[in-house]
Amino acid sequence: MADSHAKHHDYHLVDPSPWPVISSISTLILAIGAVQVFHDGAPWVMLIGLVAVLYSMLGWWRDVIKEGQKGDHTPVVQLHLRYGMILFIASEVMFFVAWFWAYFDASLYPGEAIQAMRADLTGGTWPPEGIETFDPWHLPLINTLILLTSGTTVTWAHHALQHNDRSGLIWGLVLTVALGALFTVFQAYEYSHAAFGFAGHIYGATFYMATGFHGFHVIVGTVFLLVCLLRAMNGHFSSEAHFGFEAAAWYWHFVDVVWLFLFVVIYVIGAGAPAAS
Repeated sequence: MADSHAKHHDYHLVDPSPWPVISSISTLILAIGAVQVFHDGAPWVMLIGLVAVLYSMLGWWRDVIKEGQKGDHTPVVQLHLRYGMILFIASEVMFFVAWFWAYFDASLYPGEAIQAMRADLTGGTWPPEGIETFDPWHLPLINTLILLTSGTTVTWAHHALQHNDRSGLIWGLVLTVALGALFTVFQAYEYSHAAFGFAGHIYGATFYMATGFHGFHVIVGTVFLLVCLLRAMNGHFSSEAHFGFEAAAWYWHFVDVVWLFLFVVIYVIGAGAPAAS
């Protein structure tokens, strides 16, 4: 009887799971609630959908971790997981391409963009008149150094894992998570001292959408690495099987590269008159 259930192939046949259905229904509820909020409705439906989405994510990822710990993620399965992660990062690249495209379109043709946002204004300069931008060589530069350093620490953690150095893995992840949290704190401080808002002009809209979504990705990546840290402290991962950590490291390096483009394009090249503060 045992031989009849033994696995004689390198593929993983997924056990029946409720999470695809639950996550789909939760996402639908979240979307309906968000539309209601956009039309000045109550936020309760959206909050219920958000909680349901977070619950389905935790349950689904918990089951995937259990599969990996049981040995279901064979080398062939890990290869396919890598393909999936590569495609996900590629989709994220195109997501940010859209925001860069919007920024370039507005900055290269400021007259048309500004008049489209405010009929009472005439364009011709970028940033628009009256916008006091950030000095790129103060807090934005500090945040750049923080992210570059975090890319170094996560690489150190990966190198330590490949050499079965559990202590180096844990400390590398601790430093990376701390640097990611520090970046978020500094960006929140930056936003709180901005001399311009989101609404009313195309500069604020493109600036906050691009940098804000990047900040959201930093938070997601920090949580991703925090989960990897907790797993490492519980003895998960080995030098041969550690795709969960590898995927988190890929994602973090992607976040680093996107920030470098944002820093150069929006903070440096797109800088106008820095704010007096």
